[in-house]
Amino acid sequence: MEKVNKGVFSRYEIFIIAILAVLQFTVILDFMVLSPLGAILMKTLKITPGQFGLVVSAYAFSAGISGLLASGFADRYDRKKLLLFFYTGFVLGTLVCGMAPTYEILLGGRIVTGLFGGVIGSIGFAIITDLFALHLRGRVMGFVQMAFSSSQVLGIPLGLYLAHYYGWHSPFLMIVGLSILTGVAILVYMKPVNAHLAIQTGIRPFRHMYLTLSRPEYLRAFAATGLLATGGFMMMPFGSAFSVNNLGISLEELPFLYMVTGICTMIISPLTGRLSDKVGKFRVFFGGTLLTAVMTLIYCNLGVTPLWIVMVINVIFFTGISSRMIASSALTSAIPQPGDRGAFMGINSSIQQVSGGIAAMIAGMVVVETPSGLLKNYDLLGYIVIVTMLITLYLMHSLNKYIRHTTPEQPFRDEPLAA
Repeated sequence: MEKVNKGVFSRYEIFIIAILAVLQFTVILDFMVLSPLGAILMKTLKITPGQFGLVVSAYAFSAGISGLLASGFADRYDRKKLLLFFYTGFVLGTLVCGMAPTYEILLGGRIVTGLFGGVIGSIGFAIITDLFALHLRGRVMGFVQMAFSSSQVLGIPLGLYLAHYYGWHSPFLMIVGLSILTGVAILVYMKPVNAHLAIQTGIRPFRHMYLTLSRPEYLRAFAATGLLATGGFMMMPFGSAFSVNNLGISLEELPFLYMVTGICTMIISPLTGRLSDKVGKFRVFFGGTLLTAVMTLIYCNLGVTPLWIVMVINVIFFTGISSRMIASSALTSAIPQPGDRGAFMGINSSIQQVSGGIAAMIAGMVVVETPSGLLKNYDLLGYIVIVTMLITLYLMHSLNKYIRHTTPEQPFRDEPLAA
């Protein structure tokens, strides 16, 4: 299927965007649901913040390893078949988590889920890059990245509700059910995505991985992705515990907080995607970075705070995060050559996951829980995140300059900020 260059999507293209968004929703929810379950899991399984950080990072590390190993093979198969293979493994791993009786089995389930789930996002982004022109990818990414917000609006509140009344296993079983329906829809309705096979040179998989890793422009993109993931993963694992123990938000109010934040972000995400196509992807990333840095500084230094103020701060905070995610994804998609897209996305996803795992482990070491449940050093975590944001901003500026000089596709409006 050739890339479209018009501004209106066909029915099949709308289906592709929608099914990839739902797929991302299940994968992101599987990871994100651990954060709000943190307060419940640490109490129920009697585990420390360090052990909980290991549960989060186990998924990330296994996802990173599988993404790296799969990168050399990613451009050698029909992307639809590859997607179904890894999605099946993801569902089975999530099922193990949904039936785990102990901390150790839960940890094992997270490793299995990560081995398969960590590759899914990269395959989805490769499909988007194959099927949609660059000047439309901001809009596409905006809708697909709504999965992040939707998991807060629908998934996390429902997951917390189920966990409260039916136990912490139930959110994982809910994800399994939705994932099975999604997999069937992909199997039945998605067409093969195999145009990239015609330009393959027969190079051996691990040689392909090595060559992809050795290109300077790719390395800059990988570095930016690593730092981008570090900032997000550091604060996320202990977000619910910080809200409950430090900000004074009750467990009953927590789903409402996530829901309001998610609804606002769902509205903002498509608008951000459209804006990035119109005014420039780097410009949106720049604005999102400044906004996120300011809100990080405020949020991490809060004490007991009224719910409505926390909601306002969270909405602004996640607006910045969403802007960075959408703009960076669209911008980075222009870096790889057509024959390298699967490998590039696989390695990029691997680096994202490993960086996230390292960040979660660092967060587990930095954050200290007092006997009263209060989390200490969360402000220090915020300062570390802000530094990574500023370094990432510099790297993305460098990538933007490279794309402007090498991408002939129009329209493309990422001029320098000083222009």
